[in-house]
Order: sequence, then C-alpha cells, then structure tokens
Amino acid sequence: MAAEGGKLAGIKVLDLSLFLPGPMLTVMMADHGAEVVKVEPPTGDPVREMEPFENGHSVWFANLNRGKKSVVCDLKSEAGKAKLWDFIADADVFVEAFRPGVMKRLGFDYQAVSLRNPRIVYCSISAFGQEGELAHHPAHDMAVQALAGFLSVNDSPDGAPVVPGVPSADMAGGLTGLSAILMALIGRERTGRGDYIDMAMFDAMLPWCVHTAGSAIAGGEAPQSAAQRSLGGAAFYQVYETSDGKHVVLGGREKKFARNLLIALGHEDRIEEALRPAGEQDDLIKLLRSIFAQKMRSEWVEWFADKDVAFSPVLDFREAFDQPHIQGRSLLSEAENRHHIASPIRFAGAEKKNYGAVPKLGADG
Repeated sequence: MAAEGGKLAGIKVLDLSLFLPGPMLTVMMADHGAEVVKVEPPTGDPVREMEPFENGHSVWFANLNRGKKSVVCDLKSEAGKAKLWDFIADADVFVEAFRPGVMKRLGFDYQAVSLRNPRIVYCSISAFGQEGELAHHPAHDMAVQALAGFLSVNDSPDGAPVVPGVPSADMAGGLTGLSAILMALIGRERTGRGDYIDMAMFDAMLPWCVHTAGSAIAGGEAPQSAAQRSLGGAAFYQVYETSDGKHVVLGGREKKFARNLLIALGHEDRIEEALRPAGEQDDLIKLLRSIFAQKMRSEWVEWFADKDVAFSPVLDFREAFDQPHIQGRSLLSEAENRHHIASPIRFAGAEKKNYGAVPKLGADG
C-alpha cells in the first residue's frame, strides 16, 4: 500500500502505463502517500518478467511499482471497460502511455473521461506527442534521443554515437510529467476542474541541451563535442585513464580548481591554458592524461583527499552503491527482503519511509 500520511495522501491515481516513464512518475506519487492503482492487461506489465529477480520479483518492477495496487482490466472486453469506468469515477489522476489514438479507440480519451469525471487530471505520455509530424513514429528512449540531437554528442573519441548509459528521454518525460500533474492539481484547487497533459518525451528532452546546443538553438551550427566545455573540449571537465586501466574525472572548470590542481602538480605555468575556450585546451589535456596515467585510481583518490579540486573516481554501480554516502543518506532501503532505491524527494522532519509492498498481478481486483 502507499505510504501513509504523505504530502499526496487522499490523491487517487490510475496508472495504465508500462515499462519506465509512467511507472517512475507514479511510484514517486505512491512514495508520498498517493493511492496508485496500477491497471494492467491480463498478461501484466512486461517488466514483471525482466531479470534480475530478488525474492520473487523483478528488481526493476519492484523499484517502480512498490506501494501500488494492481488490478487487471482487459480493455478489449466490455467487462474490462466497465471495471475501469468504476475506478475513474473517483480518481484524481489518470496516466496512460499508449501510442496516440489508442485511448480514443478504446473509448477512454480525455474528452470521454472528463465528461464522467471533470476533476480528473489526465496525462498522456508518448515519445513525440499526440499530434505533429512524428506523433505516430514508434520509438523508445534511444530513438527519441537520436531524433532530438542528443545522441550526436553522446559520442566516442572517434566521433561515432554510442548507446547512452542513461534513458534520459524516459526520465525527462516522467519527471516533467510529474511536475505537470502536480501543477494541474494545484490549478484544480482554484478552478474545480482537471486538465489534460500531452507529455512528449521528445519535448521534455529539448530543454536539457540549452548549455551545449546554444548555437543550434539560435539557428546556427550544431555543436561538436570536442569544442564544448561540457562534452570533452575542456581539460577540467574531462575523463582520464589511470595506470590500472580505471578512470577518474575532473568535474569543475572554475579557475580556483585549475589553480589548486596545477600548483599541486608543479605546473602553475599552465593555469591560463585551463581558461582558454573549449577546443583550445588539447595540450593541457594531453599533459593531464600523461600525469594521471602514472598512478592507480586508488592512489589518486588518496592524493586528492586534502585538495580542493572537483575530482571523482569513476565507479561502477557496485562500487557506487557500497559507498558510505549511500548508507549515510539511506539511499538504499529494504522492504520484504528486497532492495529499493529510496525516493529522492525528501521533506524536512519527515520520518524514514517504509516502502509499500510489490503488488502481485491482479491482487486488488
């Protein structure tokens, strides 16, 4: 069940979405007290069957669907449709992520639903939106990133795009959708009416490029990674290999960090190079590559311990989750002998959360 007494207590959410963006959106609502009813097809959310498993549940599914109820509705049947209408009657939020046109064909588009429940906030999550040239183009996260321009700067040293390590379009769509739903709920307090949200992952991604794609936004040339401060053109925002084949990063370009590091390395005369425009720091990058290659990653971590420099070792997920920082902030928790990533939304004075159970398919109706 949902967390009791949270900020969203009393809010009922119908979640018809599968996979990642929608469930990620609604689990954050469940974590903070909303009653989230996961409406699944008879076969269930496909993520239920995706490895790895822990104590009988997919780790992916458990982390995105804890604290929800599960009901099965076959929307191809009249009985299934009638069942969903019963849930809609007193719902506050309706989330769906079908391809554009599917909900209208099933009889559950916003116009139909809002006639039955004018107070409902209805959010449609899709790759490219409900209308437009790309509306019916099939796509998951990477294809959205490709068409939005992001994959062009997610490149290897030879300039070839590589598969991204983060599903940014999925996450952007879910997070922006959550923001829009909360805005609509606030607006409903004034107007008494709900609203419709056309949440496109493509749209949600675009603002994430303002710091790198300024020239293209303004009608000019596309950015190239090697000439961008945040994409590989700056010595102090760069990845360096260590002598043991591992990696470290410098992650701050401010002059104070350049001074602190280069003085400590005995290269005070190279400080001004760190202030040059991105793409004009190749010699300094080469120098730092040669220096970092002289010690193991662990030795560099120890060396940097007393220096005020934006430096970090590159950790794998096992190393990352084993950090004392994770434990100190309780960022991993256990529920029913399963590991969960904690909600990143925290409020002052709130008690530590006890995350709800992972629902069995159809356990609630």
